[in-house]
Order: sequence, then C-alpha cells, then structure tokens
Amino acid sequence: MTARAKLTFFRVMAFLVGVGLLLLLAHMVLRYGFDNRALAWWPAPHGWFYMVYVAAVALLGFELRWGLGRMVLVMLAGCVPFLSFWVEHRVSREASAQIAGERAGADRVAA
Repeated sequence: MTARAKLTFFRVMAFLVGVGLLLLLAHMVLRYGFDNRALAWWPAPHGWFYMVYVAAVALLGFELRWGLGRMVLVMLAGCVPFLSFWVEHRVSREASAQIAGERAGADRVAA
C-alpha cells in the first residue's frame, strides 16, 4: 500500500468516524433525553468504525514516521465531535506535503 493510499484510507475513515460520532451523539440525546431508541443499533457499528480508524492512523503514522504521541492524539481526535474533521483536514494537508516532498526527493535521486 502506497503512502498516498494510506492517506486516502485515513481520510475516508476520519470522515466516517466523524459522521458516526455525530450519529452516536444523536443516539445518546434521543435515548437519554427522550427515551427514544431509534438509533439503538448504532453504537456497535460505530465502535468497529473507530477501530478501523485507529488502524488507519497507525498505518499512516508509521508510514510518515510520526511519534507515538502524535499518533495517539490523532486517534483521540476521533472521540470528540467535530474535532475529527478539523484534525483530518490538518493531517491531510501536512501528510500530502510530506509525501510530495519525499516523492520529489526520490525523483532527484533517481535522476
């Protein structure tokens, strides 16, 4: 899997987890505020999506040689509503620049 593919996988999972977290928040408001169980099915799939997100962060983090602390902070961003969207945008911008820089360096070495 290329670095670009790992970044795409991370971006997709960050978006899914962000939307899923908002659904989980809606579930909690409905259930505990209105005793409505319309979204009672959602917590388990959300947990699975989050675990795949953690794997996506680890794959990207190891590829780009992040420290453990940064990886953990990006993983935890998936636990705070709306924060995952901001972190995904920031990480994607920085990772794209790093991947482009590494590719340019590899092209110079090959020439």
